[in-house]
Amino acid sequence: MAKNMHIAGLVQGVGYHAAFTTQARALKLSGWVRNRLDSSVEASVAGETQALKDIIAWAEHGPAGAQVLSVVVSEVDDGLVTDGEFRILPNK
Repeated sequence: MAKNMHIAGLVQGVGYHAAFTTQARALKLSGWVRNRLDSSVEASVAGETQALKDIIAWAEHGPAGAQVLSVVVSEVDDGLVTDGEFRILPNK
């Protein structure tokens, strides 16, 4: 099972994608996260159902200093994000 997330608000310059990476790895998720040029953050994650629910719940508030306005979640092909690693991608 895999999800793509688009997180908007004050989510850049506050350590959001680094904290997201820490959370995802702790939950044993694979996938990636990156800052977007429109000041949002995008992530694709794959893993167990409960771990996905947990990362989505975490994404709704993020780390201290973040001000999350919205988290849009969509289904994605888990073959795109299931290599067992979680990484930070370059900005897009």
